Amino acid sequence: MAGMKSRKRKTRKRRSGFASALIRLFKIVCTLSALAALFVLFTNIYVVWSVKDRIITVEEAAALARTQSAPQCVEVLGAAVYGTRPSAMLRDRLNTGFELYKSGAAPVLLFSGDNGTVEYNEVKAMRAYALENSAAYGIRESDIYLDHAGFSTYESMYRLQQVFGADSAIVVTQKYHLYRALYTAEKLGIDAYGVAAPPREPGQFMRDVREVIARTKDFCYVLFDVPPKYLGDPVELTAGNGQ
Repeated sequence: MAGMKSRKRKTRKRRSGFASALIRLFKIVCTLSALAALFVLFTNIYVVWSVKDRIITVEEAAALARTQSAPQCVEVLGAAVYGTRPSAMLRDRLNTGFELYKSGAAPVLLFSGDNGTVEYNEVKAMRAYALENSAAYGIRESDIYLDHAGFSTYESMYRLQQVFGADSAIVVTQKYHLYRALYTAEKLGIDAYGVAAPPREPGQFMRDVREVIARTKDFCYVLFDVPPKYLGDPVELTAGNGQ
């Protein structure tokens, strides 16, 4: 009997020790999750707050062209294309970029997007759409530049400076996305302003959720100066000498 009681006590102790270890592990996981959530919250607030005053109108962007810090280009960030046609969201970005070009905000257009495969080419579709609308906006083909390796917002901004040599630019995308683009540009040393394209409500909730994580990601990328997948030979952004 005494032996059985002893074994039962040992079993209870092992179970108690196992339960205590699980509780400690749970507390650690909860603490780390809370710290991660706080970090994501902090980076999002900081990114948005630090560049919110750099989102301007087309008219304000045109006025910048008459100052000493005149933008070198209007950079339109890519989005989905279907075959050879830009998505509705991308058309909104492009039309806003065309308005900026027509207003004289910058002498050239730079289209940055994903051309990771032969079959998928955002910038080719962007260029074709620009040429289709060239008469309405006075777009010269020789004022169009293409960044085929803009696989992400961070890479587009990095290459804007390192490949295309831009120290100043007007960036075009939807407002929710502009904060991250402008923050990244600023931290990379680019004097960038943003003009927001019209929003697209269907699916915006999920885009906002993804953007929360993306802001934190790019905050860390800038902090650690993560290089893009591709760089390449320098390209000078000069009116009349486009690609």
